[in-house]
Amino acid sequence: MLGLPPMSGNSSRSPVTRRALYVVLALALLLVVGFAVSTRRDIPLETLKTRWAAAPSRFVELDGMQVHYRDEGSGPAVLLVHGTSSSLHTWDGWAAALRSKHRVLRVDLPAFGLTGPSPNNDYSYDAYVAFLEHFANRMGVDRFVLTGNSLGGYIAWRYALAHRERLRGLILVDSGGYLLDASGTPIAFRIARWPVVPRLLVRLDPKRLVEDGVKKSYGDPSRVTPEILERYYELSLRPGNRQAFVERMQIPRIDESARIREITVPTLVLWGEKDRLQPVEAARRFAHDIRGALAIVYPELGHIPMEEDAARTAADAERFMSELPAG
Repeated sequence: MLGLPPMSGNSSRSPVTRRALYVVLALALLLVVGFAVSTRRDIPLETLKTRWAAAPSRFVELDGMQVHYRDEGSGPAVLLVHGTSSSLHTWDGWAAALRSKHRVLRVDLPAFGLTGPSPNNDYSYDAYVAFLEHFANRMGVDRFVLTGNSLGGYIAWRYALAHRERLRGLILVDSGGYLLDASGTPIAFRIARWPVVPRLLVRLDPKRLVEDGVKKSYGDPSRVTPEILERYYELSLRPGNRQAFVERMQIPRIDESARIREITVPTLVLWGEKDRLQPVEAARRFAHDIRGALAIVYPELGHIPMEEDAARTAADAERFMSELPAG
């Protein structure tokens, strides 16, 4: 059930191997016991909208979903795309900093935030690229700068390969793209890839898992406020999001990094050096593999630097966008 080797009466099994098996079984037992006492129901969507969809939030019918988005400011357009288990709120600081000079668009991706699960349960990169294309068309933007963090970064550079003609520029913030060992993968990410156990995850109270994931995403966990944790926690309880998260995490990881060299869009790479989910080595590889790319590394920041230090990271993004050719 847990992918362990079959138990047998072979007394030659080493003490180390037996101890490892006991540890795994004990952890599985603790998880089951924890599940029995820590289940949590979803929060009704209308209740979540009251808390997290105040103005300027809007909803648009798209691909069979009521998609949550925000559209602020005027000027050259920039579209901001969040990462796994996050929402458009992760860009609040950037939106405030950029909307005086830019039209700032941001959206909750399918499976996350208030948008919730996709009706066809397709969370492949191709499906997300198609979703962004449909969203950009519905918003009436022909040319824009595309910015993505983590999963959103992976989707962004994949979009750049499929729709080069739409982009003025590309900003990758601690983006996925290279299969590198990470020291701080959140516990929820690991559990969601185990066999059988994810069936429990969709009913388990995710509060401690959310706290673990958010704190590991900050370079300085002391900056994580109760308000930030409450946002991530409550939005994880949007009906359907826990199941969609499990389905998304169970998609096989494939190394597509060779395709990154094909990107021809002007690119800025922003990275937190204390990123424990996407090691800073990936920033160097993006800068090397994308011709002309500029990389900026923040020594004290983590996986979501645009949330941890919005002012500084938005200023670097603004400087990059101001130097792009008009059009």
